[in-house]
Amino acid sequence: MVTKLVQLYADSDDLVMVDKLFDRLPDPNVYAWTAILAFYSRHGMYKDCAKAYGQMKSNAVLPDSYVFPKILRACGQVVCLEVGVQVHKDVIVCGSELNLEVSNSLIDMYMKCKDVRGARQIFYEMVERDLLSWNSMISGLVYNGLLEEAVQYFFHMRLDGFEPDIVTLNMTMDAYCRLGLCEEAWKTFEQIKEPNIISWTTLISGYSRVGKHKLSLEIFRDMMYKGMVIPDVDSLSSIIVSCRHLNFPLNGREIHGYGIKTNIGIVFYKSAGPALLPMYAKCGRFLDAVNTFESMDQSDVVAWNAMILGFVDLGCTNMALEYFSKLQRMGLKNDQTTISTVLPACDLKSGKQIHAYIRKFLFDSVVVWNALINLYCKCGHIGYAYCVFSNMVTRDLVSWNTMIGGFGMHGLGQDALQLLYEMIHSGLSPDSVTITSVLSACSHSGLADEGLKIFHSIMKDHGITPRIEHFTCIVDMLARAGRLEDAVNFITRMPSEPNKHIWGALLAASRAHQNVNVGILAAEQLIHLEPENAGHYITLSNIYARAGRWDDAVRMRKKMQDKGLVKPSGQSWIEGGN
Repeated sequence: MVTKLVQLYADSDDLVMVDKLFDRLPDPNVYAWTAILAFYSRHGMYKDCAKAYGQMKSNAVLPDSYVFPKILRACGQVVCLEVGVQVHKDVIVCGSELNLEVSNSLIDMYMKCKDVRGARQIFYEMVERDLLSWNSMISGLVYNGLLEEAVQYFFHMRLDGFEPDIVTLNMTMDAYCRLGLCEEAWKTFEQIKEPNIISWTTLISGYSRVGKHKLSLEIFRDMMYKGMVIPDVDSLSSIIVSCRHLNFPLNGREIHGYGIKTNIGIVFYKSAGPALLPMYAKCGRFLDAVNTFESMDQSDVVAWNAMILGFVDLGCTNMALEYFSKLQRMGLKNDQTTISTVLPACDLKSGKQIHAYIRKFLFDSVVVWNALINLYCKCGHIGYAYCVFSNMVTRDLVSWNTMIGGFGMHGLGQDALQLLYEMIHSGLSPDSVTITSVLSACSHSGLADEGLKIFHSIMKDHGITPRIEHFTCIVDMLARAGRLEDAVNFITRMPSEPNKHIWGALLAASRAHQNVNVGILAAEQLIHLEPENAGHYITLSNIYARAGRWDDAVRMRKKMQDKGLVKPSGQSWIEGGN
């Protein structure tokens, strides 16, 4: 009778009565334990759930297939693989490994504990699978960043005869978005008959994440127009990020107002506040940023991080440092985001002070050290930067890229090349940013042949398709070295159309090396690309004048006047000596 009451009160979510009645049981049976474990698991009391499971085993009560999903869920939520593995052993001992719900719970536990291999093994050994089995695998792979494999499982699921539900499609869409394949995400979205808020938010945040902010805003407007779902704070936060990048403060304020109207203020600001502050700061709405900050929870370090970031974006470095100091005076604990956010606001003196702060409080975050390397590089202290880099216990790709870029910034091309080879030897493969940094370093150090060798190896050795910035670096590198004809020949062999940066690099070098023909070619191409830019007409007119082609110089001036273009201040029609 008491056991049934425990079950009844557990189902009614009355913890006080559950505990009171449970304590009256001299020897709780498996049904009583199942009821209390289910209560703890359902209410997120995962540590209590794990503790109760241990007590149940101590009392020699044999768990069954109803108990295991509850405790496995708790293990996954608190990321306790050790206990989860022990529960898995209990599953085998009790003969529940063939139970479908238990197997699905094991997959979910292993995925949440980041043991993908364990989850795969359970999945492969399952005699029977249902849609939840596939969904657990796909969601777990997305959670662990194995996005391409998640998409493969989506296709295998269909080949196995399972039709995806909205949960499957939402997760697959999330995988596509994280891979930057927004068109595939859109195709997946179109398969959903009645998209829910998760569907819309995934698509909106996905487009925002890859920089397609106008499309993100259009999707949000479409969602609002159809009126099928009410946007939650996550979708509002994502679209505020897009407003920031588009410099649309009015749209951002409208969404801000809508969010306050439709949500509890503290809930809205906790999620959307960190997006609102940088948006207002970037758009120059200083008072709006401050008012938003005042509405946020001042005891939450996330609010301070967002405010500091806003000041950094606004270029108000002194204010960023002042708010960092206020944060210290309030006694709030900084996190790695605080430190990495404030470092770009520092000069050498304040940067050294924060460096000392980092060492005092034992911040051992790669993100923090990367920001410190970047600071020293920009302050001209490449030796300090390399010292920080050398003492890092763990380095990621950003660490190497930042240090290589720092060497390039200081004209230390040989050091940049040496670091690239060390990076490859360490087992890390360079990415597009690495190659850009190395080529830029070669350009500023006169290492044209070495740079060409790197460029020709990126596809063969590293599988990187050359991008426009790589072509720009090569043109700049050859042109700086005085190899203007080689630069022109390189441009003619490019698989894509050269942009203004490429022609601009060639034009600057032609003036430095007094090559009139190449200068004319570059200036003409710039006029073709930007016919409304008066500066290009003036530059070409001056080149003609320097070459003694006065009729062409006058013609170019007249062409500019006919277009109604105004000469930019600071540029003369006739240049002085070289």
